[in-house]
Amino acid sequence: MRTVIKWNEDWLFYKGVGDISVVEGGEGVTLPHTWNAVDGQDGGNDYFRGDCLYKKALRKSELPEGTECYLEIRGANSSADVYVNRKAVAHHDGGYSTWRINLSEHLVEDNEIAIVVNNAPNDHVYPQMADFTFYGGLYRDVNLICVPHTHFDLDYFGGPGLAVTPTVQGENALVRADAYVSNGREGDELVYTIYDREENALAQAKSTEKKVALTIENVRLWKGRKDPYLYRLEIQLVHGGEVLDCVSSRFGCRTFEIHPEKGFILNGEEYPLRGVSRHQDRWGIGNALLPEHHREDIDLIMEVGATTVRLAHYQHDQYFYDLCDEKGLVVWAEIPYISKHLQGGVENTISQMRELVIQNYNHPSIVVWGLSNEITMGGAKDPDLIKNHLTLNNLVHGMDKTRLTTMACVSMCGIDEPYVQIPDVVSYNHYFGWYGGDTSMNGPWFDTFHARFPDKPIGVSEYGCEALNWHTSNPTQGDYTEEYQAYYHEELIKQLFTRKYLWATHVWNMFDFGADARAEGGENGQNHKGLVTFDRKYKKDAFYAYKAWLSDEPFVHLCGKRYIDRVEDVTKVTLYSNQPEVELFVNGKSLGRKQSHTHFFYFDVPNVGESKLLAVAGECRDESKIRKVEELNQDYILKEKGAVLNWFDVESPEGRYSLNDKMSDILASFWGKLWFLKMGLKIKKAMGGGKEEGDGKVMGFELNENMMQMMGGFTVLRLTSMMGMLNLSFTKEELLKLNKQLNRIRKPKKLRQK
Repeated sequence: MRTVIKWNEDWLFYKGVGDISVVEGGEGVTLPHTWNAVDGQDGGNDYFRGDCLYKKALRKSELPEGTECYLEIRGANSSADVYVNRKAVAHHDGGYSTWRINLSEHLVEDNEIAIVVNNAPNDHVYPQMADFTFYGGLYRDVNLICVPHTHFDLDYFGGPGLAVTPTVQGENALVRADAYVSNGREGDELVYTIYDREENALAQAKSTEKKVALTIENVRLWKGRKDPYLYRLEIQLVHGGEVLDCVSSRFGCRTFEIHPEKGFILNGEEYPLRGVSRHQDRWGIGNALLPEHHREDIDLIMEVGATTVRLAHYQHDQYFYDLCDEKGLVVWAEIPYISKHLQGGVENTISQMRELVIQNYNHPSIVVWGLSNEITMGGAKDPDLIKNHLTLNNLVHGMDKTRLTTMACVSMCGIDEPYVQIPDVVSYNHYFGWYGGDTSMNGPWFDTFHARFPDKPIGVSEYGCEALNWHTSNPTQGDYTEEYQAYYHEELIKQLFTRKYLWATHVWNMFDFGADARAEGGENGQNHKGLVTFDRKYKKDAFYAYKAWLSDEPFVHLCGKRYIDRVEDVTKVTLYSNQPEVELFVNGKSLGRKQSHTHFFYFDVPNVGESKLLAVAGECRDESKIRKVEELNQDYILKEKGAVLNWFDVESPEGRYSLNDKMSDILASFWGKLWFLKMGLKIKKAMGGGKEEGDGKVMGFELNENMMQMMGGFTVLRLTSMMGMLNLSFTKEELLKLNKQLNRIRKPKKLRQK
């Protein structure tokens, strides 16, 4: 029988070492492990990326006799080489999937297993350019799997050795079971059994065939959060009455449709997909998560009331997919084909897609396979990029005829691009109201797409804005305050959740996450768009805005608990609740009751001395306080930590441009446009792009109308600070030089009068 040995203890780790013969200086570590848990989250885009070595001893006599031994690696980012007794035995490219090596023929009595893991930049393994940290390490479990010579397949793209395809037929379900056997012999028999949730056997078949069909009568459907019912299929491999090997998988029976007008339909009923995206890392731990971390994440996603989760931008841990099955979350699963198309990366997209589909085929929670994310940053007309998407789309449809394909388009990508029509359904990443434009532009943009392509299901794959512990009573775009984030999401909820045709909406992001190249908001090395902080300790106010719309659990929430000191005489207090009516008490006195169909309630509160606030909604209560102060509390004001240049250090002569001006204002001037084009060409040359006249690009990005609309909302200073994501940084002297150039340009009269 199969024996699985968790092999996480007693590894020696050598940072920056690719030489497997090294014997001195190793550090004892327990897996999961990453070497970027600290430097991948502290900013500067200087986290270690290179070779690191893991070594461990293996005694053959400690393994079950008469078995073949596989080394199973559930995540090694980004590429890895395995050595047995200093002989190379396997190589793998792709940091987010399971892969295995049959060690049997290489083992002697005393063995040294060495794994060199590498997360250095290259030109053929995805991801290479993206707004998150590429943590290196053996960051998921490593197992030894011991099986007899005849066993369920362990070699094919890390798959489980069985595939389950349920088809709902009226009151029943027909379940096709596909078994994959290695080294099969005449006389082998397969025993297929379906169990219900209470482990009662419902159907069984004994056969020499690798494909059989069983029937579940009066099937109980997997109904998302309403009733995520799971069955289990077990297959035993029997020879001469002896069970040689056994595999099993849970599965769910459901039908779904994605309709261009009605949105997502589950088991014949409309089931709006409104949810979040998730990155797998957290503060001080990186991507080396333990089961309790995954459980905490799923509990928070369930609390906010989400019906769907986009697992971005790569294959997540199998345990998390299992949790989504159990909890009833509808999943978008994708590969890290992101941001920049690599001419040498086509084969890697294919292998990562094969692994994603084969390893996750049995999960009922997954309904779409994501082909790519924001891959057209440099334009959507590259023939190789289009061909790659067609290949992936056909590959997925050939491997899985039960699900659909999708992708996340970057905001600047024109809706008429042929590339947009490749997958079955499509979504867009839009940040109007944060990256340029304003919040009111979001809903109408999707109306335009829907009118232009009424038969193409359209969704929202990303939207959001950043918030840290900064506060204001006058929130404005780009201020990184918790109040602006709350306002932004209030507006987006009202626009998106009322558009029935949107097949899915996914907030970016459920949690703050590591992005070491970022220098924004006063805390470098993170993307702070999460509804929950990186350490999962604090739910931002916007979290409760979604809970008010999506959750059935009665609650009331007073916003602004971290914003106590206020200078105004009358201050606005916001409440969120899923109850029909709320009442606010200030120092025990009622300010009245309010009702709101938006679930958002606003009160004007006299700000005198210290006031205790009590919100009441039915049986629910929440408390906070505010305090009148004469001067603004400086702890609430954004301070750029380690910024090369702060906005207040910039010379801004009256009537002249500076780094503090928005790109849209600079481009309103002929000389401003000329300055921008010259700067773009210099940056492009610095990035190795050279000077290509007439290609319509600056900094590698296609300068179309959507791109200009997005960039227009940035100040030049903010734009330069974000270029760290493109591995491009500016010194203080360079920024001051750019500012001096802008100071020479006179603003048009209409801007001088603002």
